Amino acid sequence: MAKKEGLIGRKVGMTQVFGDDGNHVPVTVIQAGPCTVVGIRTRDSHGYDALQLGFEAGRKKMPKPQAGVFRKVNLDPMRIVREIRLEKSEMLQGYQVGQVVTAGLFTAGELVDVIGVTKGKGFQGGVKRHGWSGGDATHGSMFHRAPGSIGASSYPSRVIKGMRAAGHMGNRRVTTRNLRVVSVDAENNLLIVRGAVPGAANGYVLIRKAIAAKPEPKPQAEISTKGKAKPKK
Repeated sequence: MAKKEGLIGRKVGMTQVFGDDGNHVPVTVIQAGPCTVVGIRTRDSHGYDALQLGFEAGRKKMPKPQAGVFRKVNLDPMRIVREIRLEKSEMLQGYQVGQVVTAGLFTAGELVDVIGVTKGKGFQGGVKRHGWSGGDATHGSMFHRAPGSIGASSYPSRVIKGMRAAGHMGNRRVTTRNLRVVSVDAENNLLIVRGAVPGAANGYVLIRKAIAAKPEPKPQAEISTKGKAKPKK
């Protein structure tokens, strides 16, 4: 399980910015926080270290057990509550119940993982769901988008487990890893990351520090051509 600090946010949408080299960069704008610390889980009391974060004001009427959680810590109800586990107990230092965590948790240039629920596509065929090429589109082909054979007859006389077929597509939890933070607007709680993140606009996402950050690629050293024979014309 990932054990990194993070925030709850909402996907605003995609746009583009221009880098220092003049090239345009596709980016996603995320409203990251502000999140309120609803609870703190410690290894001594609960067996693990974690932060419970709340995001956005909740509805006035909610089940009494849920309302009692916020009433116990003298906080207004939150719409979204997520628990973020931490790797070490020392990471809990500096946090207290009621504290507000903003997008200032991240810095420009670092890598983050974004977790969201993808767009639901409903029941789809194999061509769209798995990218099958399908049959010929010419007249008289009689085979266009059908799945075709699904197994042998005499042996093994069954459909092999794991066979790709038509079915429900989308609407599942997906993690996009190692997205670079282009800029951070802590005042407006906006986080701009390079690339796309799962989910539709206005959907909820979870942003955390990358758990498997890749090292920055180094430019290839220029190879000296001195002393090499020139090719014959």
